[in-house]
Amino acid sequence: MHEPAPKAAPAEAAEPIAVTCQDGVVLGAHLWRAGAATRAGTVIVNPATGVVARYYHYYARFLCEQGFDVLTYDYRGIGRSRPADLKGCGYRWFEWGELDIEAVLRFARARDPNGFLGVVGHSIGGFLPGFAPSAPAIDRMLTMGAQYAYWPDYAPRQRAGLVLKWHVAMPLLTALCGYFPGRRLGWLEDLPAGVANEWSFRRVRMELSYPVARRAEILVRFAAVKAPILAISMSDDMFGTPRAVRRALAYYTGSPSSVAELSPQTFGLDEIGHFNLFHSRHTAGFWQDTLEWLRYGRNPWQGRR
Repeated sequence: MHEPAPKAAPAEAAEPIAVTCQDGVVLGAHLWRAGAATRAGTVIVNPATGVVARYYHYYARFLCEQGFDVLTYDYRGIGRSRPADLKGCGYRWFEWGELDIEAVLRFARARDPNGFLGVVGHSIGGFLPGFAPSAPAIDRMLTMGAQYAYWPDYAPRQRAGLVLKWHVAMPLLTALCGYFPGRRLGWLEDLPAGVANEWSFRRVRMELSYPVARRAEILVRFAAVKAPILAISMSDDMFGTPRAVRRALAYYTGSPSSVAELSPQTFGLDEIGHFNLFHSRHTAGFWQDTLEWLRYGRNPWQGRR
């Protein structure tokens, strides 16, 4: 969320496209087409909060080379989906799931009604699919550090600093500017005020952040998802701690799920944190392992911590 994004992968294999949401908002996206002879289905990559889609382009190209069509896109208010004026923009987290992810799921299913449909979700991108009415169409999910930013779940050593940054400074700056000026601070991309405030004031039960009349509906939507979920938790991830990951998974009551708790040493590194798994250094290691889950539903880290 505050790590500088790596340079975008060469986009010669990607086609810039537009995905229109039910409320008319147009999302900027890329479609990576695999060769017809090797095509294994479609994978949608859901970004983390305040991270532009190009951050995931190297991984998207890798998946495409392995036979998957891949969709990368920016949520409303971010990157290629940012409006001309972000100040006062009312976009919220739940709309990223209910409207944006919904539109991308429908786009993918319309292209291939009967093929495999997988989702790779980073951080909030691994939690938000439960808001989408079409999420039962997902066949398999792989998440990395997926959680919904309930502050007591942050890593104990960094918790005080993270609370000050994201739950004190962020709402104050958002109130002052009409949006969160993350880019100017070098923390992350700018955020719509609704997204920033939903993060800052998240409650112990996710549904309590929404109107009473909608809470039961939200829980039913999450429960309707049946896709098996493999959730990755890194030991040095300040945000996606095992506790945070399991709290988020608990909403997917209809999905068989498991957590792979890994450490940087698993990959011969001193640190990985919340972002590093999407860097191209992991092409021959972690990225190859993810294919076991996406293709066959096999957990390559079974029994490994």
